[in-house]
Amino acid sequence: MAYVQNTTVEFGLIARLRAFAAQAASNWAMAREYKRTYTELSRLTNRELADIGLRRCDIADIARKHVYDV
Repeated sequence: MAYVQNTTVEFGLIARLRAFAAQAASNWAMAREYKRTYTELSRLTNRELADIGLRRCDIADIARKHVYDV
């Protein structure tokens, strides 16, 4: 059985611009998701946060972990 593998790699300016645009779009989407997660958790009352086992000071860390998986 024969296999075909495409090994063309673009090193030109256009490829670098495409990669830059893709990375910028990805970063923008992740930043939006972080902000959305942070905002949703911030809107909860202290009682609601306690019910799910969170403290208000943990919101930024949880949002960061949710989005950036760190």
